[in-house]
Amino acid sequence: MNSNSNPLSRRRYVIAAVIVIIILVYVGQLFKLQLMSPQYRDYADSNAFLRRTLYPARGAIYDRNGKLLVYNRPTYDVMMVVREMKQFDTLDFCRTLDIDMERFHALNADMRDRRKNPGYSSYTPQLFMSQLNVEEYGLLQEKLYKFPGIYIQGRTERQYNYSNMGLILGYVAEVDKNKMAADPYYMRGDYVGKSGIELSHEEDLRGEKGVEILLRDAHGRVQGKYEDGAHDKAPVSGKDLTLGIDIDLQAYGEQLMHNKVGAIVMIDPKTGEILCMVSAPTYDPVLLTGKSSDFSDNYRQLVNNPFKPLINRAIAGTYPPGSTFKPAQGLVFLQEGIITPQTLYSCYGGYPPLGGRPACHPHGSPLALQAALATSCNSYFCYGLNAMLNNRSKYESVTAAFDVWRDYMVKLGYGYPLGVDLPSEKGRFIPNSKFYTNFFKTDRWNAHRIISIAIGQGEILATPLQIANMGAMIANRGYYYTPHVVKERKGAALESTYTTRHDSGINREYFELTVEGMADAVTMGTCRGINLSPLVEVCGKTGTSQNPHGDDHSVFMGFAPKDDPQVAIAVLVENGRFGATNAVPIARLMLQKFFRGEIPESDQWLETSIINRAILPHVYTRNLPVNKPSNR
Repeated sequence: MNSNSNPLSRRRYVIAAVIVIIILVYVGQLFKLQLMSPQYRDYADSNAFLRRTLYPARGAIYDRNGKLLVYNRPTYDVMMVVREMKQFDTLDFCRTLDIDMERFHALNADMRDRRKNPGYSSYTPQLFMSQLNVEEYGLLQEKLYKFPGIYIQGRTERQYNYSNMGLILGYVAEVDKNKMAADPYYMRGDYVGKSGIELSHEEDLRGEKGVEILLRDAHGRVQGKYEDGAHDKAPVSGKDLTLGIDIDLQAYGEQLMHNKVGAIVMIDPKTGEILCMVSAPTYDPVLLTGKSSDFSDNYRQLVNNPFKPLINRAIAGTYPPGSTFKPAQGLVFLQEGIITPQTLYSCYGGYPPLGGRPACHPHGSPLALQAALATSCNSYFCYGLNAMLNNRSKYESVTAAFDVWRDYMVKLGYGYPLGVDLPSEKGRFIPNSKFYTNFFKTDRWNAHRIISIAIGQGEILATPLQIANMGAMIANRGYYYTPHVVKERKGAALESTYTTRHDSGINREYFELTVEGMADAVTMGTCRGINLSPLVEVCGKTGTSQNPHGDDHSVFMGFAPKDDPQVAIAVLVENGRFGATNAVPIARLMLQKFFRGEIPESDQWLETSIINRAILPHVYTRNLPVNKPSNR
């Protein structure tokens, strides 16, 4: 009889195969548990070792003159290793931390919730409570022997020497689960930059964590460093930052903008360093520090404030630039050969082809570009735009001419973010021909249908930073460097972005003519209130930015000195009416502060008037204090 056909023989092979499979399953499971499973690995390690994270000091921040703005003070976190926790007096523990039992259970539940704490393990130290101050730390340290499984971990908290620059410096707060998932550097309880420089320079400021490995005995008691610290890693402190901002100039600007809404931006044209960036209203940075409960209450109040102090209007506010846009228009018309320095246009109180609209204040007529800049003539720039868009000997169509115009405006720094080293910068709006073709549903539109853009109104929108950057461009006679807040990073060079020159593509001679027109505006034109001669020769341009929500916005753009400029400036005051009414006197005081370091006695009456002047709308319900593009 064939053995292969014997049923008992086949059954024996089947039983043997089943036994082998079972053995392989057990071996595989043991391999997974002992070698692959982080839970059991953590458990094994936790019996012998305690890994303690060493947090680096976050980088300090200084102003351009070396004044310390932001530094650190020690704070402490309460850590729990759940597997080590034995019976202890929970009520005594709560009293020591000054919390009630309800708070204890809530913190304990949050710690164990894997949705809120993705890295939770009962074998490793987990954050229970953060930001104990020195006194609270001392009380807990004295009783720590009573609470097995409880450890204290040191870290730092941000502190501020000045109550200014809240929007520029930004704030740090506890990391969220999305950030933890995106970057393995972070774990629950870590703090990360959430806005301002703290966010944009997070990787510079945060440093590198260290680790300390402690050896424990069979009872879990720490016996000292494992192998005398041979496997420890020291933390590396974050890089210190030096800003281009002068804190005294910044503080003074914030004082002048008290009870006002708007922005002041001052730039060094030679480097692109931002010397001052005021956004009003703002907030004291110390409000967004401290324990999470205090932070949450203060943050909620700032979010609900109708004047939106958390918006940096200098880089995210949207405004028609008004007449500060006219120098850019004149430069394009000159470069394209639409006008010459001698080209004359008439003005009799407004633009005649459209029945005197837009209207213009009285001045001599006819006039050339230099005088048009000095007197801020609306008609001149309307005539210029019309001449460019209707020039069929140079452009095949109105759309082709308009896109050439737009490309120049982009090179002049409008329409897109400039790339400042702060988050939330907006590019705002310079339309292209397609925008109008889609709106009018034809490509046969003409200059008269969009004539308001000739004077910086209509669909033209810019940020105060872009307006100030235009001042820097004119000061340099045709180029600019990307505006930036950080001047130096300790141990690291600035990115090439901030040292690369951006050229306008417009001849220097045309900028020289524009400079002369802006100089005349100060000595005999619309912004005589900023004439600081003989101290310094200022070049400027006023603007009155139309606002459908109330009084017009007051705008000024300029630079000084005329030759070898040291500073470009833009001031915008919402609802401040004419440029000469509020923006010009504020710019005058800021330039006095910049060049003199103090306000002379002759201008102290003006200083008092501006500081005490409140310019606030009665109701402020918009999400942003801006004009949105109008699809007329």
